[in-house]
Amino acid sequence: MAVTMIDTTKCKDRKELMTPKVEDVNLLSRTSWVDARIALTQIRKQRATGNEIALKFRTKFQQNFYQLGCFIHRHSGKVLFLGLLVLSTFCVGLKSAKFENNVEKLWVEEGGRLEKEMAYTKKILGEGAGEIYHVIIQTPKQEGASLLNRDAFLIHLKVLQAAIAVSVDLFDITWRLKDLCVATNFPLFDSPFLDQIFENISPCTFITPLDCFWEGSKLLGPEYPVAIPLIGPNVKWTNLHPARMVDLMKDFPGTNGFPFASLEDFMKRAGITSAYQAKPCLDPFDPECPDTAPNKKSKTVPDIGAEVTGGCYGFSKKHMHWQEDLIVGGTRKNKTGHITRAAAIQTIVKLQGEKDLYDYWSDTYKVHSIDWSVEKAAMVLDLWQRKFMKEIRSLQSTNATKTQMIHAFSSESLSDLLSEISEVDIPRLAIGYGLMLVYSAITLIRWSEPVKSQSGIGIAGVFLASVTIVAALGFCAVIGVVFNATTIQIVPFLLLGLGVNGMFLMAHVYGEISSSDIPSKVIVGEILKRCGLNIFITSSCQICAFFAAAIVPIPALRSFSLQAGVLVLFNVATLLLVFPAIISLDLRRRNLKKRDLLCCVDGDTPTNNYDEREEMIGEAISSHVGTPIPTKKAVSVPYDRKIANQQELWVGAKPLMSGNGKSKDVEAESQELENCLGLTEMQVECMKHPVSSLAENYFAKFIVMTPVKVLTIFCLIVSLAASIWGLTKVQDGLDLTEVVPRTSPEHGYLKAQNKYFGFHIMHAVTQGNFEYPTNQKLLHEYHEAFMRVSKIIKNDDGGLPEFWLSRFREWLSGLQRSFDRDWTTGCITRDQWFQNASDEGVLAYKLLVQTGHVDYPVDKSLVTQVRLVDSEGVINPKAFYNYLSAWIGNDAIAYSESQAMLKPEPRQFIHDARDVELRIPKSSPIIYAQLPFYLKHLVSTEDMVETIQETRAVCKKFEEKGLPNYPRGIPFTFWEQYINLRRYLLLALGSILGAVLTILTILLFNLWAALVVVFVLFVIIIELVGLMGLLGIKLSAIPAVLLIVAVGIGVDFAAHILIGFITSIGNRNRRVGIAVKNMMAPIVDGAVSTILGIAMLAFSEFDFIVKYFFYILCLLILLGVFNGLVLLPVILSIMGPPGEMRPRDGGDHIEPPTPEPSPIPERVRNSSNRIQVSKPLSQPSFTPRRSNYPRGSEISLTTITEEPQSWHSGHEIVVKPEVVVETTTYNNGCSSGSNRQSSSSSSSSGSDSVCTNSSSDSLPDSPVISRSSHVTTKVTATTKVKVEVHTPTYDHRVRRNRRDSSSGSGRSDSEDEARRSRSSNAVQYRRGR
Repeated sequence: MAVTMIDTTKCKDRKELMTPKVEDVNLLSRTSWVDARIALTQIRKQRATGNEIALKFRTKFQQNFYQLGCFIHRHSGKVLFLGLLVLSTFCVGLKSAKFENNVEKLWVEEGGRLEKEMAYTKKILGEGAGEIYHVIIQTPKQEGASLLNRDAFLIHLKVLQAAIAVSVDLFDITWRLKDLCVATNFPLFDSPFLDQIFENISPCTFITPLDCFWEGSKLLGPEYPVAIPLIGPNVKWTNLHPARMVDLMKDFPGTNGFPFASLEDFMKRAGITSAYQAKPCLDPFDPECPDTAPNKKSKTVPDIGAEVTGGCYGFSKKHMHWQEDLIVGGTRKNKTGHITRAAAIQTIVKLQGEKDLYDYWSDTYKVHSIDWSVEKAAMVLDLWQRKFMKEIRSLQSTNATKTQMIHAFSSESLSDLLSEISEVDIPRLAIGYGLMLVYSAITLIRWSEPVKSQSGIGIAGVFLASVTIVAALGFCAVIGVVFNATTIQIVPFLLLGLGVNGMFLMAHVYGEISSSDIPSKVIVGEILKRCGLNIFITSSCQICAFFAAAIVPIPALRSFSLQAGVLVLFNVATLLLVFPAIISLDLRRRNLKKRDLLCCVDGDTPTNNYDEREEMIGEAISSHVGTPIPTKKAVSVPYDRKIANQQELWVGAKPLMSGNGKSKDVEAESQELENCLGLTEMQVECMKHPVSSLAENYFAKFIVMTPVKVLTIFCLIVSLAASIWGLTKVQDGLDLTEVVPRTSPEHGYLKAQNKYFGFHIMHAVTQGNFEYPTNQKLLHEYHEAFMRVSKIIKNDDGGLPEFWLSRFREWLSGLQRSFDRDWTTGCITRDQWFQNASDEGVLAYKLLVQTGHVDYPVDKSLVTQVRLVDSEGVINPKAFYNYLSAWIGNDAIAYSESQAMLKPEPRQFIHDARDVELRIPKSSPIIYAQLPFYLKHLVSTEDMVETIQETRAVCKKFEEKGLPNYPRGIPFTFWEQYINLRRYLLLALGSILGAVLTILTILLFNLWAALVVVFVLFVIIIELVGLMGLLGIKLSAIPAVLLIVAVGIGVDFAAHILIGFITSIGNRNRRVGIAVKNMMAPIVDGAVSTILGIAMLAFSEFDFIVKYFFYILCLLILLGVFNGLVLLPVILSIMGPPGEMRPRDGGDHIEPPTPEPSPIPERVRNSSNRIQVSKPLSQPSFTPRRSNYPRGSEISLTTITEEPQSWHSGHEIVVKPEVVVETTTYNNGCSSGSNRQSSSSSSSSGSDSVCTNSSSDSLPDSPVISRSSHVTTKVTATTKVKVEVHTPTYDHRVRRNRRDSSSGSGRSDSEDEARRSRSSNAVQYRRGR
């Protein structure tokens, strides 16, 4: 830092505060950071060694960034307008944003087996096929109470009755539960009257503990009683006795010939006898309680625990067995296995999916007046489910349920929940942005210097980052990237924090440069030249990190990674193109001496306008001769303490030392100037950023102390050990209770579900390209193999429920037995059957004669040759699909309850014993069939993964045997990702770290430095995962994304310190100090701004947002700051890579660089035979005032100025400090006299000769007049010095040709000589910081 000597008397007279002129001292100690070209020149001149390739690369980048910055400065208004216009255009793209709430489409691995399996299911069944489950769980409000009492079960009944009575009106049609539910199918009997009765009385399927009691019949309806002759007009399931009804219907007129035997056989096979009439009543005092109830007469309350032990049965005991684990939870049993206590009961209501609902009502009178479609079916289901849930929740607030908690859940509840999560919380987002705006304004404000304050660009930077985020999201929407809850909740907060990091770096560099003597027109170029590469490197690493994270094939994570990468790309573009335009406008405000944020108010801080400052200081210099006066600020410069502590003398200086080692003149003038300027060391320090002051005065010294290094390495070892131990504690999973708000009804349901039931449904699917008829044994083995899946609910006998093929076989076996009886009795012969043959025997005869061939479908000889089911339990393979058609049509209830969903749908054959037609249609080969299983106690992710692995093992085993199969269900959709999550995470992190290593190696040409950064990033990841394990945060897709984000954020903290380290000069400790001093403030500002950006996540009502987003991101930022500002500097101070440039003398700064030579002016003779010096061809039409900031960002330590009024003409002699210099000036005939000046100081030897210009003085009150004369200055020194004279320049705006000597100047030779003598002693005091 250098301070030009100022006439303190004039300063006092003006009573103005003049800012000392500060030189860019970073050039000497951070050469490649300021100007890599100079560093490269030093190496080529053999003055230094270093990484020449890296410097060439950096030079090219700096040149381009410098030109870009100068261009933006010249056209700042246009650039800003165009940039905002482009960003605004992309913002419009948000209109086309697509939000995805379908969990299957968000969390199912793209291109994986699960996606292929789901695609096959949708292809075969169609979109929306399947069943929808509504689950109602009841628990006591008082913890520890039991529900095995009559009142609790009656409350459960009342809630269900009110809920299933819900109806909705849509499309001018009333829709009730009976229209939407999965109902029991009865066979058709070719009797319209009886078929209508069965259609009306066919109930919805309920899985409920109420089926253990007569009250369960109240749920079956029908809503409108059915009138059955001889039985009554008000037949409902509460008074229906099926077996007795059939007996009565036999006497009904007109039923002659009706196949009552088939109906009775059907009811027998299905276990339909008395239905609910023989079950105990919960309330034996109920008037409707049948007399056949076992406790009707005794009026005793049944033993509810004993009744529900082993499960309950519906009206069909064969096909409707609800296992105990399915309907009661939290049970306690006695020694005999009877339930004595239950903490929860559960009822499940089945609805059709939208595809099945559409198919069911298509071509019916109910929807004939509307354009019935799958979409409308979905709308009906959606509306009914919402009203159903609303009704149940309203019942919760009534007095009837005051002692009980009713929890309900449906697929629509989950969709609504995800939609709610996906909504942007505008108030919290606004508050977060407001906090960041306030912080940006405060951290960049300068209270004592309102003109130099930078709050305006801080606020503008935050607004620009906000607009950039919206524009980037709009661009993502345009290119088709889907939005989801993860992107909505994280991206706006996280990327805003990352977006302002580069802004803070540029603002800090702007603050440093604007206080130096760099001309205003190149300040923006200098800012981009210095920090442009830093921003480019960190942004490139972040972009590659996020894009590399897209390798994880989970759509939600891939969308987040792509959006984050695009946002960083947009952010770096606006930082390097648009934000410099804002700086340029702020720079113009400074030059106009306007206050920050109040651009219309003049500031009371002295101007920073470089040209005006030069004129003011030039006048002071011209009237003062003496020793330059260093201020306190100049003395405090730490970069060159060796030189600063030595005695320094200049031309005309008096080396008189005071007692404290300072020149007396220096000490006196320093105090005088301090009084004049009003600047104390305390005030100068207060003008700095507080973090910068902390870093410079304390932290930079503290971090390189040996005890600190030892302690840091010890802490690293301990933290890694603890992190590795914590890593082993990390569990996989994401509890659904953490996804929903704690106050929501869904949270209560999920908590009860996980605690008491853990109920889920799974299907094992067999595919096509498989010979089902000839591989029946393999199918049975496949079914039995699922016995090894521990979480599947078993029957009372410990076996699995029957599946479709076993039920099909059992039906055929029954027909075969009937045929054998009729054959034995002669009712059936080879060629015919007689009237006394049973209906089952006749049907068996028709089946036995089927050949399975289309050309000759019937062969009566087969009656004695084949059996429907052989001794090994194999159905006749040749006629398998003919038999299948008969089974579907004549044993409908068995097929519907098997949930086989055979595709293509088998053809139906309705048997009529009177029909002599033997041909039975053949169904198409099966390409889809499923085996249902109920799962229990799936509470934790470990349970889920274990079940998935066991199931997958079974599927894989039979896949190898030739059976194409796969499992499907919610556990596989949501939890199968955890099987490969760690592998994909390791793959993504490895790809990201590799990408960072590659980019840093390429851009820095320094593998050593890149490895150090990658090591720090690795430490951050290990520590973050370890803390997750210690804090109980489970590993799921969301933490996986944040671990990927950790690399991008960590690069921001580490790369700046590393670049500051390798671009500095000196030993490792010194370079660490320089890097920390210059980069700590932007890093801390970026970290604080990021935390402020995500702070509002802490107030989210969703626990998983707080736990998995806010906590992890805060930990990540804190770890990044610690490792970036503590661990990395310590590592660099111990084993850091060499700098990009190293002086050969081993010093901690370079020698003052020699400025480039100016073009040699051309000498011409004019008409008066006088020699004139013409300007170079490249010189503009006017000559600007000389800049004390030489080309190429080079500086000089000492400048000798010739004429007092022409000191700005660019004439400089560059010398090293502490030299003995003797100068002689020759006027070469341009003046009437000559002057010889000399001065001495201690140094070594050398000589040189240069030529400079000297101007004559004009009249006292007139402007300076410069003639085209040539002045030669001869410099003789006793040491080797470096001397360079800049070619004279001419300002035609303020200079005019000096009048001929004959006209007289009005001045004596003595006056000219006195002025030149005074000019010789006007010296600038310059020191490098």
